Parts: sequence; C-alpha cells; structure tokens
Amino acid sequence: MGDYLTPSDLPSPKLKRTNTGFTPTEIKSLDAEIPEQSKAVWLKYTKLKLLNSRSKNEKNGKNDEETFEENFINHVETTLARNMLNCDALAAYQASSITIRDELVIDWANTQQRQTIHDGKRVYYFSLEFLMGRAMDNALVNLDCRDNTKNSLSNLGFNLEDVLHQEPDAGLGNGGLGRLAACFVDSLSSKNYSGWGYGLNYQYGIFKQKIIDGYQIETPDYWLKFSNPWEIVRNEIQIPVDFYGYVYETYDESTGKSKKVWNGGERVLAVAVDFPIPGFNTSNTNNLRLWNARPTNEFDFTKFNSGDYQQSVLAQQRAESITSVLYPNDNFDKGKELRLKQQFFWVSASLHDIVRRFKKSHDNNWTKFPEQIAIQLNDTHPTLAIVELQRILVDLEGLTWDQAWSIVTQTFGYTNHTVMQEALEKWPVSVLGHLLPRHLEIIYDINYFFLKAVEKKFPNDRDILARVSIIQESEPKSVRMSHLAIIGSHKTNGVAELHSELIKTTIFKDFVKILGPDRFTNVTNGITPRRWLKQANPELAQLISESLNDPDYKFLTSLTDLKKLEKFVDDDEFLKKWDRIKYANKIKLTKLIKSETGIDVDPTVMFDVQVKRIHEYKRQQLNIFAVIYRYLRIKELLAEGKSIDEIKLKYFIPKCSIFGGKAAPGYYMAKTIIHLINKVGDVVNNDPEIDNLLKVVFIPDYNVSKAEIICPGSDLSNHISTAGTEASGTSNMKFALNGGLIIGTVDGANVEITREIGEDNIFLFGNLSESVEEIRHDHIYHGVKISDNLNKVFNAIQSGMFGEAHEYSTLVDSIKYHGDYYLVSDDFELFLDCHKRLEKIYGHHGGDEKDLDHLHRWVKKSVISVANMGFFSSDRCIDEYAENIWNIEPLNPN
Repeated sequence: MGDYLTPSDLPSPKLKRTNTGFTPTEIKSLDAEIPEQSKAVWLKYTKLKLLNSRSKNEKNGKNDEETFEENFINHVETTLARNMLNCDALAAYQASSITIRDELVIDWANTQQRQTIHDGKRVYYFSLEFLMGRAMDNALVNLDCRDNTKNSLSNLGFNLEDVLHQEPDAGLGNGGLGRLAACFVDSLSSKNYSGWGYGLNYQYGIFKQKIIDGYQIETPDYWLKFSNPWEIVRNEIQIPVDFYGYVYETYDESTGKSKKVWNGGERVLAVAVDFPIPGFNTSNTNNLRLWNARPTNEFDFTKFNSGDYQQSVLAQQRAESITSVLYPNDNFDKGKELRLKQQFFWVSASLHDIVRRFKKSHDNNWTKFPEQIAIQLNDTHPTLAIVELQRILVDLEGLTWDQAWSIVTQTFGYTNHTVMQEALEKWPVSVLGHLLPRHLEIIYDINYFFLKAVEKKFPNDRDILARVSIIQESEPKSVRMSHLAIIGSHKTNGVAELHSELIKTTIFKDFVKILGPDRFTNVTNGITPRRWLKQANPELAQLISESLNDPDYKFLTSLTDLKKLEKFVDDDEFLKKWDRIKYANKIKLTKLIKSETGIDVDPTVMFDVQVKRIHEYKRQQLNIFAVIYRYLRIKELLAEGKSIDEIKLKYFIPKCSIFGGKAAPGYYMAKTIIHLINKVGDVVNNDPEIDNLLKVVFIPDYNVSKAEIICPGSDLSNHISTAGTEASGTSNMKFALNGGLIIGTVDGANVEITREIGEDNIFLFGNLSESVEEIRHDHIYHGVKISDNLNKVFNAIQSGMFGEAHEYSTLVDSIKYHGDYYLVSDDFELFLDCHKRLEKIYGHHGGDEKDLDHLHRWVKKSVISVANMGFFSSDRCIDEYAENIWNIEPLNPN
C-alpha cells in the first residue's frame, strides 16, 4: 500500500507540522506530535479514498466517468457557485480543470514527498519562458483519461472540444526557447526524474497579435482574464528580493575577516505559484514554480489619507510591473532596467528557494550542494544566478571565495541558443551597477580571477584577454552574459550538432582553447511526442498504435519504436489510411484559416507552411518573394494563352502558402515582412483569374494551440534560415513527426533530421554554412548580384502592386544595396529549383485517394519521415542531459 502513509511512516517527535515541506529526518520524527485520534481519522479517509479509487479504476478503467461526474458537479455547485442551469462552456472548463487538477495534486504531493525522502539529486531548469500551451488537454493525454472525460462531459451536456477551446494559451513564453522548456519539464516527469522548472508568472503574454490593413498591431494578452485553475498559489512562500542601494564593508569579529554587505534600496516579495507537471504513464508529477512580484507594502495609508491616491499605490505598481509582461520593450533605458529587474528577481527568488530547501536537509554542509543540486541555464537570461549564488555563499554564508566558486561552477550548466554575435545578451555596466551594485563588484572579481588565469596560461597573447573578458570595453561598456555563463558553468552545450560545432569554432573558440574542448558538448533538441503527436494528431497516433500493436501507446515514451512503421511503406491500404488522416487534418486547418482570416482554402491543394517567429535570419522574406514570383509567372502564362489546367499540368501545382508568427514590437524589418505577406495575400486571393492555383494566408496570433492544428495539416514546411544562423529549430521536428515533409537549408537540426530520415525524404537547398562568410565578404566588395527572376519580384513591389512601394524600400534595399547579410539573393534561384523538384513528387492530389503516384511518392516519404523521428524526442534529450551534464538518475515511483 505504498500510495499513502501508514502510521509507521508518519512523522514524529517535537516538531510541528509546517507548510513548507519536511526534511527526510522530520518526516520520520513527527509521529508523536500528532494525536492518535487525528491520525486514525486522517488515515481512514485516505485509505477509503484510495480503495474507492482503486475499485472504480479496476471496474471502469482509469479515472472513471462516475467519479469525474460527481466531482465535476461538486465543483460547479460549490467552487464556482453555479448550477445546472447557468453552467456554460467556460464554467464546464473551469470545473473540469479543477476536477482533473484534484487528481494531479495528490500525485504531485506524493512525488515531492518521495523525492524528499529519497534525498537524491534534483535538477532545476531556469527558463525565462515556458510556452506551455493549453494545460487541460495535455493533462488528459498524460493521465490517459481523455476518452472517459469526453464521455462524462457528453453525459453532462457538453462537447469536450468546446470545453477545451475555453482555455487560453498560457502567456508564459513566445518562441522556440519557451516551447523547448515546456517539452523538457514534460519529459522530466515522464522519465521519472526529480526536476523542477523555475520561471516568472507573467500576467500578460508578450502581446496578442492582430492584423489590421496588413500591419501587425500589438494588443495586451491578458491570458488570466478568468484566472487560471491550474495554478496553486503559495502565499506562504514569500522571498524578499532587493534592488539598488549601496555596498559597504564591515569587520566580522567572529571570523576575524572583513566582508561586504549590500544594503538594498528597494525590496519586493516573490510569491510562489506552482503548476503540477504530470508525466505520461507514471504517477511522477513534478513542479513548475513561477514567481509573482508583490510589494512589501501594498498601500501607503498616510499618502491615501492626504489625498495622494496615485502615490499611495505606487509601490504596488512598481513591484507588480516586474511580472506584468513577458519581454518588456527594451529600446529605451527604463525598459532595459525592467528586463534586468525581471531576470534578477526570478533567479534570486529561485536560488533562495533552492538554498532554503537544501539547508533544511543538509544544514551548512555546502560541499554536498553540487551533489544534491543541478541548475541548467536556458540561454543567458538566468546568468545572474551564477553571481547571486556566489554572493549568497560568500556574503551570507561566510564561505571563502574559492570554496564558493568551486560550488557555483559545479552546480551550473549553460545552454547556448545562438551563434550570432549580435544576438548574445549584453548589459550596460551603468544599468547593471545602478540596479545591482554588489553583483557588479562580484562580476568584476570573477573577471579579474579568470583573466589572471588566462594571462598565466597564455603570457604572450595579450589580445585574448580582451576577447574573453566578461567586460566589453565598448561604448557603452557592457557585461557579456554569455562569457559569464561559460566561465561560471561546468558544461556549455549547443542544441544541434552543427550549432555545437560552430560555437566551438567561431564565437567561443577562445574559451575552447582556455577551458578545453571537454567543457563544451552537444544536446540536440527534441519535442515531446505526447503533445505533438498524441494530443495534436490523435488519429495518426491511433493508426500508429494499431499498426504497431501497441494499445498502451508505449511508443510515446520509446519513440524509436516508430522505426517499425517502415514495414508498411509499400502497403497501399496503409498509405491510403495515412493520407486520409492527413486530408482530415487539412480540413481542420481550413476551418482555422476561415475563422481567423475569413479566407476559403481548398484542402486538396498543397499546404506549404512557414510558421515561427518573424526574423530576417529565418527568411520569411525569401519565401514571400518566391510566392510573388510564382504569382507573376502564373499571370504571364495566362497572358500567353495558357489555360489553368495546362498550367497545373506543366508548370505549377495548386498551392496555398501559409504564414504565421509574431515580430518583436521594435523590430521594423520583421513587421515590414508581415505587412508584405498580408498585402500579397490581398492581391492574390482576390484575383479570380488564377482560380485555386495560389492562395496566401497569414494566420494571426500564432501560438501553441494553433500549432497543434497547423502542424498536422501541413504537406510541406519551410525551415529556410541562412545556413549557420539557426541553432536548432524544433518546429521542423513537430512538422516531420506529423507527416509533413521539409524544405530547408543545411542548418540547425535539419542536418540531423536529414541523417535520420534520409536525403531522399527532405528537400534541401542553399549555400552551406562554411561558404556564408565568404559570400558576405564578396557582397561587400563586389556588390550583390540579383537574378532576373528576383529583379521581377522587386520591380513588382516597387511598382506599387502590393501597396505603397516606399513601405518596402528598407526591405528591398537591404538586399540590393546593403550587403544582403542573410543571402536571400544567393539562395533565391536554388529555392525556386527546389520547389520544382518537390512539386513533381507531390503530383496532383485530389483528396480522393485515387492518385497512386501521390501515395507511392509523397505519402511514402511522409511515412518514412515519421518512422525515423525517434531520435528527436525530448525524452532522449533529458536522458543525455541527465547522464552527461546533471549526473542524476530517475527515481521510479514504485
């Protein structure tokens, strides 16, 4: 009966029950403090609940309908204070979520207790973003109760899909960085590791994107409008975090040494909010702890009484602004300071929480700290954690500098996500020193000792000191956060083989020479198949389950089992089923497009998709230029007297080009690309002459829940970054796992996807990364060569065909006259040629399963692609981190 406490397990002597958890010793020593009568009552109902649950599960299957319906009605009537008559879809979602969460939190509590008693090493994943998507559907999949819940809600008068649609996407992230973190916490739970995520509980997401007259318009994304039933607010856990102030030196008589004291000038409280993260096919439920910022004094009563109402709540507003918005605009100094405030607030609260928990179990035995704790820094945003832990150990705990630094470097690992120098985070010394004066001192000390060691190792190379220094002597003088992250960690990893090799040979090559190649490693990114196959594409997951004779969906935690699908690649009946599922998913996508844009799209045409953050290096501009060329060429052929059918047969298959993604509010060029895409769509979609040969769609406000419809519905997806600029990419994995084929450059994880699925099943084009710098150099000295086809595109844009020409002049001029840094001109013709090749393979698909050529060419490649995606599970990533960086073992719930 290991699922609940027996009397001998219960705590005993002299210590009162607390609200912040127990040490292993406390759990075994509190028994005498609790009256026997209390224990008997408690255990009676714990046993009763467990036995009832077990008997119902044995009789009716896991998470039986009867129990769900009983708890659902109870929450509607007591938690929500509604009844049968006024329980609408929103109330049904809230009651369902709380009912499911009730089950989760029991597993969550047991997991935390089991991990505490085991007292093993725990990993903490620090990420400024966790792009979680919708929680309810994910919980239903991982708890294996989606069918029962669907039936229960039907019995109660609700449709599951309508109920799920009530949940907004959590506004806790923006792009691939945050989605990777979400996949990782899912895998930590599913693989039975002891691991927490730490982040910020943003009240607003980055922004809600609207498209008005073709322009991106940013509006607030208040995703918490109706509260969040999945969060557990821990008001009892409040950690003070200081800013500003000054530093002074004092003499400690007990040690006979002087020490630094930081007297902060402003204090805010970090209040914990927990989200249980369920694993798949396991009761292991880890924790995602996010922080809310609260003032130490919410209300100045004196100022309020004197009539100064605004000033009376100023402290509250200043504090809450820290966790208000994901990535405040930092184009101005106040914005920079707020973003830096966010970063320090988050890492400081998280570290003090970790240290508090460590000291409860291990007192001041600091040598055990790196044996018990691993912290992974997801990019440079949490790098101040290195400095803050050094401050805690030296200033607050009294360790020597060298003792503390040894602990710090053994504790942290750093994941780098970019090879572009301009994307590496830097903070002006003046801003950092004003906000965190003691931390700037520590950074200078870290830099001093590091440069001293470098000088000793390379006495004849003076230039290397400037290249590797944490402090960049520029205007303004800046702190290089990536340098600090490398120096303060025991491992730095890239996120794809090409990326990891590039960081060692380009931006961080001096650190490889100083620290040795063993300090650098690779962990290629992955995605969770639970969300990105079972949840996003249930029909395909079911077909795989049936074909592999795997009714329990074990392949979702052993994704290499997909390899067995290869035996069906010549089975026409299987290929038809596969294609039928793809066609049904395309119909779902057409409905999304219609509801979001009002555009009708034919599901029988090829769906050519590029959805991701809008950035010049991801080259949405290359894609839309190719679309414009296609449109111009179709119009030329029609003018020459060619019929629509003749064009379809000899020149272009019917296609819908689908775009989506957000541009940063201050990124003018990215917003210009969005404007061009939408204006091209206006022209193309309203041209009756071209029939269904071409449509152009921009889906606004791209997010996880929309991706769960878009990825399964794609025939072809674009991953066309300039070679050597995309660290990894994970959307390529999501599309490929859902049976969509890839057109891409030899960049990021495309390289490894090609190796796994074979060159015949991916469409590659473009210059290679080793040629990029040479081509850029040639552009500068010999100018950019524009092909005739690209010139036609530019002429059409500059003629005003897609709106005011001057609105696109910066975009066009950046290619024609300003060096074409992202090599659009060099790869344009190669991109067009690649499309010609792949469209011949796609053929003419009418959605009626009669086109055997389409089945034997395109659909066969789709099956082979999915069959070889096993390597790209985030479970494999987490196993590699655990073995090579964190040194932790799974803790089996049994």
